[in-house]
Amino acid sequence: MTQQAARPVVLLVDDEPEILVALTDLLEDAFTVISTVSPVEALEILARRNDVDVIVSDQRMPEMGGDVMLARAREISDAQAILLTGYADIGAVAAALNQGRISFYSHKPWDPDALRAMIVQAADYHRLERELRTERQLLHGLLNNLRAGLGFKDSQGRFVRINHQAADFYDRDVADCLGQREEDLCDPALLPALRMAEERMRAEGRDEAAVELPAQVGRNHGRWREFTRVVLDDSDSSDVYSVVINRDITRQQEMEGRLRQAEKMQALGTMAGGIAHDFNNLLTAVLGSLELAHEMLPPEEGAVLRLLDNATAAARRGASLTRRLLNFSRPRDLSLEPIDVNALLHGMKDLLAQTVVSRQDKALATPCSIVVDTAASDGMLPPVCTDAGQLELAVLNLCINAVDAMPNGGVIRVSSALKRVREVVAGTNLVPGSYVMVSVQDQGVGMSEETLARVFEPFFTTKDVGRGTGLGLSMIYGFVRHVGGEVQVHSTPGEGTRVDLCLPVQDGTARAETTEEPGITTMPDRPLRIMVVDDEPGVRAVTAGFLRARGHEVHDYPGGRAAVAALEAGLGPLDLVIMDVMMPEMGGQETAHRLQAIQPDLRVLYLTGYANLGALPKGGNVMHKPFTRAGLAEHIGRIMRGGASTA
Repeated sequence: MTQQAARPVVLLVDDEPEILVALTDLLEDAFTVISTVSPVEALEILARRNDVDVIVSDQRMPEMGGDVMLARAREISDAQAILLTGYADIGAVAAALNQGRISFYSHKPWDPDALRAMIVQAADYHRLERELRTERQLLHGLLNNLRAGLGFKDSQGRFVRINHQAADFYDRDVADCLGQREEDLCDPALLPALRMAEERMRAEGRDEAAVELPAQVGRNHGRWREFTRVVLDDSDSSDVYSVVINRDITRQQEMEGRLRQAEKMQALGTMAGGIAHDFNNLLTAVLGSLELAHEMLPPEEGAVLRLLDNATAAARRGASLTRRLLNFSRPRDLSLEPIDVNALLHGMKDLLAQTVVSRQDKALATPCSIVVDTAASDGMLPPVCTDAGQLELAVLNLCINAVDAMPNGGVIRVSSALKRVREVVAGTNLVPGSYVMVSVQDQGVGMSEETLARVFEPFFTTKDVGRGTGLGLSMIYGFVRHVGGEVQVHSTPGEGTRVDLCLPVQDGTARAETTEEPGITTMPDRPLRIMVVDDEPGVRAVTAGFLRARGHEVHDYPGGRAAVAALEAGLGPLDLVIMDVMMPEMGGQETAHRLQAIQPDLRVLYLTGYANLGALPKGGNVMHKPFTRAGLAEHIGRIMRGGASTA
């Protein structure tokens, strides 16, 4: 239902009440009528109200003449003025007309139809004048306050309106640009691109392109500019105008370049890390088996022992190679520092808005928009220790994914909140503690359960060819996991997707760093009851073999569920559990929390073939694969003496 326009407002001023009644009867069916017998009161009414369209006033009144009252009214109101007068007042009427105090006049007695038509015309003229003034104010406000360059051109390509930002791009003043063509103002190096863009605009009605500026042009204006050109088609006018908008997108281009490079490096790192993990498990089994076999042979088997030593040396060289591979795969160049997440998100508003505009389909009836909403958490969020640049890239990547998931447009909401985890969340990296959660939610097509199960796989993508690499979410996942956080995705087909980045709150806790001290007694004197948990049979067998050779009682299990079930069934008490960090179904941290819920004093030594430090427990005891029997003994001795162990 369309809203009807308000009726025009007419102010009637006449010292004779009978005249006011007659005029009211004539006008009240089509106008909102206000009347008074006092010209002084009429001025007070005009001072209070700014919606009066027409003033109809008598000329001869005791307090003040109509022409004088209307002259004063002109100072406080833009209403059109009509003077009612007798023939004897024609001189005053002529003077009022010449001085612009009135627009029309009518003699008494008046012709009703003529007077009504005169008032209708005056009201229409006033409404049109007010609309034009409003449009002019809006245009000037837009031109003066828009951060982008904006210019309007006539059919000959000459600028008729231009703002300071556009004029600055041409290194001119606004006055110097008016009446000039764009090709006469721009740098000659940009002429080929300009002519091609204008040809596309004339052919299609619109053109949009990102242009890398030559060094001499982009020195003061940014290296990248986006130009949007649109023909303003008005079928009611014979004049054809066009608009050109240009804005600096240098930061956006740089961020997208960093994003693409980070995706490539993350993909390589993910592959390297996966290979290193499997290879370290193999090397642990190989080195451990060689070491056990070496001790089982008598000294007289010198030739066999030399072969075992040769194989051990080769395996250790493989371990060194794997460490170098891990050094490449881990993002060690992260600049970790305390970050105010809300300040970071608000600082990205312009970048995100520009990215959404440039990424979406320009033909959308309902375009995409982005809202950064931190009102619920302002002043409540503690800092997180992370890399600000990587977090910006992660949020930018999620917003790009959201735009691509909304072919019909919609709203992307970026928000933050404080998340408290009270117990281990199965299948995640979340352990008890506080997290700052950054959420990106869209109104897009959503994802099925099958797609959700694969979103973090490198190179997996649901986008059309050329629209995505399948590296974005895997890169985000790797980064967030590296700083000890977790990525959670919630999605329903047809109802959109929400991605939560859970970043641990900075608590000042640093993982203890120790160096091994050779020559000290490593194992306690008494035999220990030790649980070994590892999903790799070869690693599990070697670890158990090392321990049993030292006289310890060993109980080994292929996974976290079996280990927890055994302790629940009465296996304990245990002195120590040695377990892998990365295991299917139930990871090392979750297993440890469940075991310690049954036996709170249980000590834990984590084994890892590949794990980001952020994914390991703070202050935990960690030993990297492959390891030797002496190294294992050293770690166990330190743990049982109450120290932290990290190698």
